[in-house]
Amino acid sequence: MMKNESRFTDVVKEGISDVFYIWKEEFKNIFKDSGVVIFFFLVPFAYPLVYAFIYTNEVVREAKMVVVDHSDSYLSREFARRVDATGDVKIVGVCEDMEGAKRMLDKKDAYGILYFSSDFSKDLNAGRQATVSLYTDMSSLLFYKAFLLSTTEVSFDLGKELTVRNHPDVSKKADQIKVNPVPYESVALYNSQMGFASFLVPAILILVIQQTLILGVGMLGGTAREKNKCHALVPIDRHFRGTLRIVLGKSLTYLVLYVLVCIWVITIVPRLFSFPQIGNPGVILLFFLPFLAAAIFLSMTLSGFMTSRESPMLVFVFTSVIFLFLSGVSWPKESIPGFWKIFGYFIPSTPGIQGFTRINTAGAGLSEVMNEYRLLWVQAGVYFISACLIYRYQIIRTCKDKGML
Repeated sequence: MMKNESRFTDVVKEGISDVFYIWKEEFKNIFKDSGVVIFFFLVPFAYPLVYAFIYTNEVVREAKMVVVDHSDSYLSREFARRVDATGDVKIVGVCEDMEGAKRMLDKKDAYGILYFSSDFSKDLNAGRQATVSLYTDMSSLLFYKAFLLSTTEVSFDLGKELTVRNHPDVSKKADQIKVNPVPYESVALYNSQMGFASFLVPAILILVIQQTLILGVGMLGGTAREKNKCHALVPIDRHFRGTLRIVLGKSLTYLVLYVLVCIWVITIVPRLFSFPQIGNPGVILLFFLPFLAAAIFLSMTLSGFMTSRESPMLVFVFTSVIFLFLSGVSWPKESIPGFWKIFGYFIPSTPGIQGFTRINTAGAGLSEVMNEYRLLWVQAGVYFISACLIYRYQIIRTCKDKGML
């Protein structure tokens, strides 16, 4: 009995020693490889800053618009003046016809056309409904948003004034009730200035963590195969004889490094650019544990298929845009086709982005993102098993090539 316990103790000590040996060797491999250092440090630290700087203005201001005014009346000029007075639109010229306005759009001297027909003022003064036409360059939806919101707001305000002027009531109070029977106030929750960066950048930060892990770990795997005489993922070394110790040793290395990356990405960068951040730090930490685990084990699984250090660049770089769409941030997840929605459940960034944005931006608790939290733990478990299978196969292959089996 004592001998069995002693043997078990020796095995455990040897296993722990091998885990830390592999952990140390993986650290050496990372810092000796400039390409991996770029993916693990330069990209996660620089890429969020680049995105945040690009979208630092949050919203489009002074979007250029041209006017075609066939009405040439006080009301049409007043309408255009009020549109120009908004912060989102700047009228840069008046054209005699649509052809001249279209040429300005072609030259990018303007991105929208406000068109008044010759009957605009006549219809309003006669009590009939008038039409104002808006044409926009749809190469950017932000221009369309600026033009549509500004012209809609002006049309509502001018319509109320004309209603009161043409059909006055017995008192000012009655006039106010007539034009605004149900007062309303628009409040943009969690993103008060409706900024582009405030809703997009948090999602990109999570995607950066996942993609740099996949690329960096994949490059390490490809490099290991290139240097190995057997072209296997596992080196010929007595410390690399156990599947579990390899997976734990390597994953511990990536976990230690990416704790620092996560602190920078999800804590410091949002504060530098004053992005909405009302989530509980403890909840964010608990949510990130399964996300990091799932991303690490997925990266280790995929690295088993990399035959060269360049392979991850060819295979995975283009997937960043796909994964961003699958996350349901830039496109509603309810409108994503069923196949792609199911495919998204296998990618850690999908529940990671959905859960993190709700916690960080909307102040959700862990119970409110429990579906995403459970899915991340399931992914972590599945990819841990798949990583073990990959490395088990590589160990057997190495042993066969060495003549040990």
